[in-house]
Amino acid sequence: MAAPGRVAAFRLPPLPTIGEIIKLFRLKAQRQLSQNFLLDLRLTDKIVKQAGELKNAHVCEVGPGPGGITRSILSAGVEQLLLIEKDARFIPGLQMLSEAAPGKVRIVHGDILTYKMEKAFPKHLKKDWEDEPPDIHIIGNLPFSVSTPLIIKWLENVSKKDGPFSYGRTQMTLTFQKEVGERLTANPGGKQRSRLSIMAQHLCTVENCFVIPGQAFVPKPEVDVAVVHFTPLVQPKIQQPFELVEKVVRSVFQFRRKYCFRGLETLFPESGRLKRTEQLMMTANVDPTLRPFQLSMSQFRSLCNTYRKMCDEDPSLFVFNYREELKQKKRTRNLLRSTNQLEKTEEEED
Repeated sequence: MAAPGRVAAFRLPPLPTIGEIIKLFRLKAQRQLSQNFLLDLRLTDKIVKQAGELKNAHVCEVGPGPGGITRSILSAGVEQLLLIEKDARFIPGLQMLSEAAPGKVRIVHGDILTYKMEKAFPKHLKKDWEDEPPDIHIIGNLPFSVSTPLIIKWLENVSKKDGPFSYGRTQMTLTFQKEVGERLTANPGGKQRSRLSIMAQHLCTVENCFVIPGQAFVPKPEVDVAVVHFTPLVQPKIQQPFELVEKVVRSVFQFRRKYCFRGLETLFPESGRLKRTEQLMMTANVDPTLRPFQLSMSQFRSLCNTYRKMCDEDPSLFVFNYREELKQKKRTRNLLRSTNQLEKTEEEED
């Protein structure tokens, strides 16, 4: 019995184990969807603990599968839990959990990449961006195949303050391949420093919480798994549009092992490329002989700010696509080759 004046903690009634749920509904992880089940509730509790205080919070769990993390979230005393599951095979097992927690669980059979997150939570939960994060959390043991495109999508949402971040600085606790987790948190000079490092760290505080060994999952993946926590920053470290930052950062890391000058060249058309690249690096005060992974956040900020000024002066710069230029050159070469071959054939016939 709860003490007078205190609300009793929520407890799930006795339920089949996750292993029993898997057998009951004949669930099998599909390798082509990179599915891996986490059966150890001590580990699911540990993941959920990284999200912070969840009592009376609103939580969206991405890809709950057989519901291991789901149970840990419900046991944390959340107010509402939204489950978004793409694989219809898991819905009956999740409905069993929903019935065990009346009024707390809403199940959506859909794809998180297309689901409209800006309508996922009650409007009264919204907070100003400068305030503390809202009482909203995103938690998920993500399939490896979707984790990187999904976090890039959500980082763009952070930049634009839309989607799940239309409510304020919504926090995320997500799993990734260990190597991806290391990229997300890598410092300048680190071997894992990458495009993902800059895109995540310029918009969020990113914490690599702990690593789960691969053998804890069923089936066992070939890699270990990192649990990563994200809190959007009040002010991004690079105050430029997401598309511009991503274009500059992607260009820099296009030739990871070469000097950063080589990647930055791809921002400019062939005509005037060398001169404009020199102008960019000189104005941004960045050493052209640094490797991409050696550049600091402030150097990326300076490059993005300078590139923005160059685009403002010449709007055609931002729409320039280096790969399209290469394709066009290849088409032109092939056309010339075909024309020369045709002329040679006609000469032989004459």
